Amino acid sequence: MMESALGDREFALLRDLVKVHSGIALNDLKRPLLQARLAKRLRQLGLQSYREYYDHLIRRDPHAEERDLFINALTTNTTAFFREPHHFEYLTREWLPHLRARVPGGAPRTLRVWSSACSTGEEAYSLAITLWHALQPMAGWDVHLLASDIDTDALDTARAAVYPQKSMATVPEPLQRYFQTGTGSLAGLVRVVPRIRAMVTFARINLLDATWARGTSFDCIFCRNAIIYFDGPTKQAVVSRLADALRVDGLLVLGHSESLLGRSSRFRSLGKTLYQLEAA
Repeated sequence: MMESALGDREFALLRDLVKVHSGIALNDLKRPLLQARLAKRLRQLGLQSYREYYDHLIRRDPHAEERDLFINALTTNTTAFFREPHHFEYLTREWLPHLRARVPGGAPRTLRVWSSACSTGEEAYSLAITLWHALQPMAGWDVHLLASDIDTDALDTARAAVYPQKSMATVPEPLQRYFQTGTGSLAGLVRVVPRIRAMVTFARINLLDATWARGTSFDCIFCRNAIIYFDGPTKQAVVSRLADALRVDGLLVLGHSESLLGRSSRFRSLGKTLYQLEAA
């Protein structure tokens, strides 16, 4: 059975559905990508057209199970350990020493960090390793990371914390001690060590959901390579919620192709897509 091509009307319907539920804005150039990534879902469901698939999402998916798979098929999960290494270097050389210096003055030894588009987990574990390594000795420190993504398949990989041996190529040699090398049937794989895994809690969070920022107060939020997929108004709304979720002086880290220029007066730039939340 061969599914029909993705026509203008069906592309518009599915494109709008993607935006409503994920914030991802697809232009006309993305039609071949949308068609290719959804073709497998059509075949698995025994559907012959993209209109049938749209109708399935709207009328025959009461628990949103297929909608999750629909969003998973369209997310981009390009990532690596210690990707954009200057961000982790900043944490180690500038940010964490500043936090430690405040402790004798009565500042609490608590640290809450959020990897808000964690994909398959490499960013979150890179953060956990950076914090653990830089804060030694850890005695007296209460450190925890929340790691979230909209892609449920990516989150399953992240929770397992098992990666190909070749992924270690981007891990600095002194930090490779935080991985266990697989043997036997696990040869060629590595796994993040238990003490690092225990620092991270994974959850599915949609950045479009207006409720997730309530009652939160993070010291640092990584939101890299996520808002680049949103249109202008969506970016504005998400950045505002990120600001609401940070404590004053908290750190927001964006991806190398992203910027807050013209989007928020609540942050001051520290350079290299690092931003600090200012007092209102």
